[in-house]
Amino acid sequence: MDKQEIIEKLKNIVKPYIKNQEAFDTLTETTDFIADLQINSANLVDVILDIEEEFSIVIDNQSMERMLDIKSTIEIIETKLSEK
Repeated sequence: MDKQEIIEKLKNIVKPYIKNQEAFDTLTETTDFIADLQINSANLVDVILDIEEEFSIVIDNQSMERMLDIKSTIEIIETKLSEK
């Protein structure tokens, strides 16, 4: 799975939780879930659970703490997928 496919799946996952449509429309690897998309911390947990389900991976607490922006999230997903 390439980076663009992961980004598209991430967009579908985060869409229900965003509060800033403009930031979502211009989403890049540097987009921050909380600062840019204005996803609250409770919903960020939902996003992570949805990511686990979508990609059939398990994300440990240490990785969860790093999942604050798109780039970090992609790196963690790619790492977890390569471990399967």
